Amino acid sequence: MAWYVYVLLINVIGFSVMGIDKQRAKKGQYRISERTLFLFALIGGSIGVFTGMNLFRHKTKKRSFSLGLPMIIIAQIISVTFIILSTSA
Repeated sequence: MAWYVYVLLINVIGFSVMGIDKQRAKKGQYRISERTLFLFALIGGSIGVFTGMNLFRHKTKKRSFSLGLPMIIIAQIISVTFIILSTSA
């Protein structure tokens, strides 16, 4: 149960961080680093970061994001599938 709460929370945070960075970009303020954005994706918030990227139209032209985030999502899906299949056998 705690795992689901973590995944939900980290995705909400990842989504929010993309929105915050977009607003800061519009205002010319201090930005959240791309490294931090990718970190949120890597620690389980990839769906939230990807959704935020597309909804806020933020970082969509950057190849590292337009290609990198889908690759992270695919890798996470494969990893979770492998874990589920190996523990249920």
